[in-house]
Amino acid sequence: MTNPGTPRVSGRLARIADLAYRRRGRVLLAWIAVLAATVAVAPRLAGEFSAEFATAGSESQAAANLVAESFPGTSGDTIEVVWQAAAGARDPAVLGRVERFLEKAESFEGIAGAQPPRVSRDGTIALARLELDRSGLDVPAETGTSLIEMAEVAKGDGLRIELGGPVIRNSQEGGSPEFVGLIAAALILLIAFGSVVAVGLPIVIALFGLGLSVLLIGVLAAVMDVPGFATAIAGVVGIGVGIDYALLILTRFRSALAAGSDPRAAVVESVTTAGRSVLVAGTTVVISFLGLFLLGVSFLYGVAISVSLAVLIAMAASVTLLPALLAFAGHRVNRLHVPGFGRVAATGGETLAGRWSHLIQRRVWPAAILGSVVLVTLAAPALGLRFGFPDAGNDQVGTTTRAAYQLVSAGFGPGANGPLLLAADLPAAGADQKLAVLAEQLRSDPGVAFVSEPRLNEARDAALLTVVPASSPQDPATTDLVHRLRDDVVPQVVSGGLDVHVGGLTASVVDQSDLVGGRLPLLIAAVVGLSFLFLLAVFRSPLIALKAGVMNLLAVGAAYGVLALAAEGGWFGQLLGIDGDTPVPPFMPVMMFAVLFGLSMDYEVFLLSRIREEYLSHSQTGRAVADGLAKTARVITAAAAIMVAVFLALAVSDEIFLKLMGIGMATAILLDATVVRMVLVPALMQLFGRANWWIPAWLDRLLPRLDRSRVPRPAPADEAA
Repeated sequence: MTNPGTPRVSGRLARIADLAYRRRGRVLLAWIAVLAATVAVAPRLAGEFSAEFATAGSESQAAANLVAESFPGTSGDTIEVVWQAAAGARDPAVLGRVERFLEKAESFEGIAGAQPPRVSRDGTIALARLELDRSGLDVPAETGTSLIEMAEVAKGDGLRIELGGPVIRNSQEGGSPEFVGLIAAALILLIAFGSVVAVGLPIVIALFGLGLSVLLIGVLAAVMDVPGFATAIAGVVGIGVGIDYALLILTRFRSALAAGSDPRAAVVESVTTAGRSVLVAGTTVVISFLGLFLLGVSFLYGVAISVSLAVLIAMAASVTLLPALLAFAGHRVNRLHVPGFGRVAATGGETLAGRWSHLIQRRVWPAAILGSVVLVTLAAPALGLRFGFPDAGNDQVGTTTRAAYQLVSAGFGPGANGPLLLAADLPAAGADQKLAVLAEQLRSDPGVAFVSEPRLNEARDAALLTVVPASSPQDPATTDLVHRLRDDVVPQVVSGGLDVHVGGLTASVVDQSDLVGGRLPLLIAAVVGLSFLFLLAVFRSPLIALKAGVMNLLAVGAAYGVLALAAEGGWFGQLLGIDGDTPVPPFMPVMMFAVLFGLSMDYEVFLLSRIREEYLSHSQTGRAVADGLAKTARVITAAAAIMVAVFLALAVSDEIFLKLMGIGMATAILLDATVVRMVLVPALMQLFGRANWWIPAWLDRLLPRLDRSRVPRPAPADEAA
């Protein structure tokens, strides 16, 4: 039993914890002041969320640049207006209503004008495109909302009007995953702790972090491109890690109180032990996200900084604000107890987790083989991942974008939903004749359904051709067509005096898929390598650092496999509201890797820190593994359940990629907390024995020492216990 009284304070974390305890009022007021100042100032400095989804240096980006330079007032992006009438799309009464709609639409911000309509062969469906004077992502949401309202008013009496395009898709609002996740987390905490006071503390930390990070991300949008979905990703990650980190420290605090420590000593102990794990785990998450800069995809930079900011705030609040709140709570942390839930683990006797660990340690090889087979089996479907951007055909049934997609497909073929835009530079005389020859050659290609007449700019030194593929934007045949046009058709027809770039949204997706696919191995190698070096310095064990990286890669691979199963549609995808085979955006596996590798390291650090702490006290690996697992299983289970709930909350979003990301990340966390932490880690550490703690003397001297604790040399009877 710890002797109550003034604790012995040594080390930076201990001094921070003791200061937070003694100056708890000032610490709390400081955090409130920071939040209040941010609320007052940040909105005035905030910028608009925007992102450049084009791939720098790609042919699609070159096409977009040529359009911007030679066709001022148009961006190449459009809003699709498609209508169907039983009396015929050309019926004078129908045309009059549609023309009034288009004339009014041209007055809205972001819309440059309307293209002449195309009419289907049967005459019942027509399509007109509203050209935008800027990127669709930069058009105000009010424009899309107003158009949807106008279409509702204009339709009826045999006329059906539907709208498509990114502007309209962005105007179809979804739910708030951050607050759905927060509610689910509160319920899990209540079950785990059974105390309303204990539940409130992690929620307070999460709310402080969420409030500050959301406001600061708005300011970040003023200085760099930040996509709108970055707040959702940063929000759920920030809530998850904020609650997890607070949960770890709070659990250690309650255990110290139960063991007889006074509140001050318990605060210092919880921050110097669990708080250290929080800083290590949070750093690995930040390392993982900053690795996104290696991809060269500009819109991911804003995501990386946004999430890193949310994690850093959660880390700071956990080791400063939370100790101050614990100082206020003291022994009252267990007040308002809900009967039957959340008892503090007894200090004596073997727990269920301890018995489980001993069972695994007695059946090492079967456990290691079975756990590995489960992860590899789940990862196998990842080999069939199909990259591309979900389009309006994957939107929720009942949305106007989904209806517009279906009408366009019925009237003009599936390829009309993702036309290619060929931008040609015409510096030499006679180049326009070569462009006409190119158009005829394109019409003879079996993968092309329609080619527009060349559209020249006023200076007649640039032209645009719209090419409609015969296949849908998601079809692999469309990707093949893009490559064939660039590599074979265009170079064979034009040479000298004519420079043609194949662009458009569909081509941009192809370019980004190629870029990400080529650089993903670099990202994985960099993040895994940096995390290995960091964990090596923390735990002073090459084997533990290597094992952590391999185990986390297996968990991420299994998440990719489940993601692939969900994207295929089927019964599993339909449970999530995904009908039909859906492509996976090329940036999603990258973002998932950053999220999952970092968060998986959280639980690895939580568990290994406690195992190492136990090992430092008696130098017996088998006993340290069993005791460490027994003392952390409950908090890791609760933390993982919270993360799973938070990520599953992404399913409320109307964005199909957020749904897919949510199910993939929730699966990875679940597997990591069960198969990896509860089976593979105890089995492998038992197999490795004293090798777990071996480090060459030269490497030990070379590595920076991040704490003052010393790993004792294994005793000869180490594995006998």
